[in-house]
Amino acid sequence: MHTRVIRAIGIEKTEGNALECIQGKCIVGGIAVGRIEIYKEKQIAITYIRAEDVTSELTRYEKACAVAIGQLQDLYEKAVCELGESEAQVFAAQTMFLQDEEYHASVKGWIEGKHTNAEYAVDKTGKWYAQKLQQLNDEYMRERSQDVKDVSDRVLSILIGDLSKSVVSSRRDASVPAASECGICEGTRMEEKIVFAKDLTPGQTMQMDKAYVRGFVTTTGSKNSHAAILAGAMNIPAVSGIEIRQEWNGKLAAVDGLNGKVYIEPDEQTLEILSMQSKAVEQRRIQLEELKGKKTITKSGKTVKLYANIAGKQDVAAVLENDAEGIGLFRTEFLYLNRNDYPTEEEQFLLYKYVVEAMQGKPVVIRTMDIGADKTVDYMGLAHEENPALGYRAIRICLTRKNIFRVQLRAILRAAVYGRVRILLPMIISVDEIRDTRELLDEVREELRSEGYRCGEVQLGVMIETPAAVMISKELAEEVDFFSVGTNDLTQYTLALDRQNAELDVFYNPYHPAVLRMLEIVISNAHEAGIEVGICGELAADVQMTKALVEMGIDELSVAPTKILQLRDLICQIN
Repeated sequence: MHTRVIRAIGIEKTEGNALECIQGKCIVGGIAVGRIEIYKEKQIAITYIRAEDVTSELTRYEKACAVAIGQLQDLYEKAVCELGESEAQVFAAQTMFLQDEEYHASVKGWIEGKHTNAEYAVDKTGKWYAQKLQQLNDEYMRERSQDVKDVSDRVLSILIGDLSKSVVSSRRDASVPAASECGICEGTRMEEKIVFAKDLTPGQTMQMDKAYVRGFVTTTGSKNSHAAILAGAMNIPAVSGIEIRQEWNGKLAAVDGLNGKVYIEPDEQTLEILSMQSKAVEQRRIQLEELKGKKTITKSGKTVKLYANIAGKQDVAAVLENDAEGIGLFRTEFLYLNRNDYPTEEEQFLLYKYVVEAMQGKPVVIRTMDIGADKTVDYMGLAHEENPALGYRAIRICLTRKNIFRVQLRAILRAAVYGRVRILLPMIISVDEIRDTRELLDEVREELRSEGYRCGEVQLGVMIETPAAVMISKELAEEVDFFSVGTNDLTQYTLALDRQNAELDVFYNPYHPAVLRMLEIVISNAHEAGIEVGICGELAADVQMTKALVEMGIDELSVAPTKILQLRDLICQIN
């Protein structure tokens, strides 16, 4: 039995070692077995060096911040695509912290006022902010001190290393080792690992290679930590509250995230039990796989379309693998980020064409650039705003800088020749915005035809994400072909709170009666006008709301690709 169980989990166990069972805290449920890999955090040694050239140190700091922001944006995109926008917000929040004027003022104060080197100034500022958060009584806010440390360490690693190399490696987190650098690769054979660490930052968690990392065990951290939230979204079992011993490195370990236990060199009986639980999980995965190719229909016969959210061509494989019925949200703003100038028409056309062709006739909803708020680009020259969520963003930029909008519309119309394309307009608050866009679309179409380009037919839809759009949804429905509700912003604007503000998390309630009533109004007005309405916000993937949304009459849900089959299974069981 012993040999059979070991083979079943694909791990070789050394005979004769005694079982240790350590009780910790449940962080992420699930079972994982693998070899222990003790993650040693890089120690960044900071020394004071008097800065004779203050201007040079300020420039070094500003460049390092720019690189760090680029890295965080890459992590944000990766998290959005793989896990969903809600889980990705940690990286958006870290980016905003790195853009905080008080943080910058503190660093610059050390450099200019005390002539310190940039590294020393960042180290002192980061530690001061982290200490202040640690002193608060609120556990959630204490956990945010880890984010401050993560951001500061990221800037420090760039300052200490070669800045040019950091720029080249910004497509992955340069401060976090890749799998091979973390010791996830032993010799020429990759093994399944359980990562043991004092703590893990969100960046480290997101960068771990899920093909080999099976579980996390940490000394500190709670369910409120961003690393724990990410691990949960990645379906990686995790336990905290374990004092790590160096002699465990390389030993076999089993993580029981359901009961908060960690087994060191588990015996055959323990492995048998865990193997049976793992088989149950695998059986569930197989059951979901069998749903591929099937329609999403309730027992009473209502069809719900399940689409996927993407941010670029790299996400299309996951869309197809998870059998999405289309792309319900193509976030094109990522094409404008982490660069020095606007993307060209040809660059955009080739990207859209690739995605449209890959979907082989399934609909692709392309949202026009939603720049502004938490997504800013230097080359656009946007002024600083006290409240960017309510400011100059999305359709407001497009219709006042039509030269930018025109390029994107040209690219979309050219790509529409190769499949079914829908254009989605964000942040709409008036009928005039739709009519102005249609007028520009007509102009662009005539331009392209006069230049000898072919143009495809497109449908036009709007994001319902403001109370204004809800209240005039009857009028909007007469102007467009479909609605897509952005529940994240709709909740934010309806409840009059900033969803980026961690102190307001306790008040953020996507189930608020006002939000749900608005959904009912939008669905009713859409159906009365004969158009479909979907949801592309986080509420679409919330399994607690699936039944209620279906009963409201929602036609389509657009979610992260990995959540498609789970939702299909759930909807097919609804009466």
